[in-house]
Amino acid sequence: MSRRRRRGLRIDGWLVIDKPQGMTSTEVVNRVKRLTRAEKAGHGGTLDPIATGVLPVALGEATKTVQYVMEAPKRYRFTVRFGVATDTDDAEGTAIATSDRRPTDEEIRALLPRFVGEIEQVPPRYAAIKVQGERAYELARRGEVVELAPRRVHIHHFALVARPDPDHAVFEVVCGKGAYVRALARDLGAALGCYGHVAALRRLAVGPFTETESITLEALERIVADDTLPQVLIPVATALVGIPAFAATEPQALRMRSGQPIRIPPALWPEGAAEGSTVRVMRGDELVALARLEDSLLRPLRVFRPKASRMPKGAIDVDYR
Repeated sequence: MSRRRRRGLRIDGWLVIDKPQGMTSTEVVNRVKRLTRAEKAGHGGTLDPIATGVLPVALGEATKTVQYVMEAPKRYRFTVRFGVATDTDDAEGTAIATSDRRPTDEEIRALLPRFVGEIEQVPPRYAAIKVQGERAYELARRGEVVELAPRRVHIHHFALVARPDPDHAVFEVVCGKGAYVRALARDLGAALGCYGHVAALRRLAVGPFTETESITLEALERIVADDTLPQVLIPVATALVGIPAFAATEPQALRMRSGQPIRIPPALWPEGAAEGSTVRVMRGDELVALARLEDSLLRPLRVFRPKASRMPKGAIDVDYR
């Protein structure tokens, strides 16, 4: 008899992990996958090893919605150390310039509006951006010169929230996709004429996911041991709260899951939907599909498996091969 390999458990939903300092986002995802034995896992936005805080981890069908979380605004609290520039723009790097100047609170607040709205930002040299097929940080670690082009990013909010001492200032920022907090700290320090780098960084929210519902890896280990994981799983559709929703009938849901479009007259279009819009198709509280609205047809873009409890007999949670 051939040995059967266990692929993993059918687990669909999101976990909001409070990432500890010193771990990469990939290491956290791998740890979550080992603890839960989920068949599939991914994360909704990389955090640097120095950073802590909200790391949304997608399990099972939730991995199909990761791109929508990646594009959502993110909120951070971070501490800038004035007087020192580093090659990584954070505390893990090597000092490359120093200054004795220290800005006042008034000088800092006067400059913050310059960094709000759509701005041009040069990513840190130690970034995950690819340059000719290689990550920028890999080139930088080898001592190669890394020239990254500036790009347009959106900063929704940037505020000074504390000043523990003349060397440090604490900020909160809400930014769009592609913005680097390390670059904000670097550029603010340069504009103030004193240099600066990120000394501490914590992510408070990613789109709908906040630190309020976050759990530590240690807590997750206890939850799995107590067999109470369903109590902390967040529904797959949570990642799509900003997308107009269409309430489908059972026949419509079955047709959509088979890859077929469904016709809906304009009078029944979801609120906020327009021609060309992406719509989330719901059957009760269950996500059926993401669809595009074209010519009064909802055409499926991504289809989601039904909940395990509604799957036909024999379609068990664990797949043995």
